[in-house]
Amino acid sequence: MNTELTPVTIYTDGACKGNPGVGGWGALLQSGDAVKEIWGGERNTTNNRMELRAVIESLALLKRPCHVTLYLDSEYVRKGITEWIHGWKAKGWKTASKQPVKNAELWRELDVLVHERGHQIEWRWVKGHAGIPGNERADELANRGVAELG
Repeated sequence: MNTELTPVTIYTDGACKGNPGVGGWGALLQSGDAVKEIWGGERNTTNNRMELRAVIESLALLKRPCHVTLYLDSEYVRKGITEWIHGWKAKGWKTASKQPVKNAELWRELDVLVHERGHQIEWRWVKGHAGIPGNERADELANRGVAELG
């Protein structure tokens, strides 16, 4: 680990009531003694979009390069950004079956945050709804994003 980079731990989650439907995203960010909680929502969205939005909004808050340990319960996001995105970009944002990549505008946004901001990111998948405190809090925040839309 590069000791010059500030260590940050992030837990993210997305929620959707109906898929598509009203959705929310939430994240818990921790660095030293500092803790920040963020959340939001969209009226006509999907769970995958909310999972992506949680990670995007979290990384966008970081003002300088950080060593990020990012916990998420979405294999779609984790595998998308660490494995699949390279092929999508090489194929002009098309899948292996030559279909347009779903949520491509969000993937492009995440790609910039991950690869052009100088962060070192460890992507850690965790089982959702398994009593992991940070993940449970991110889930609560995502549901707050849904609730605030009414």
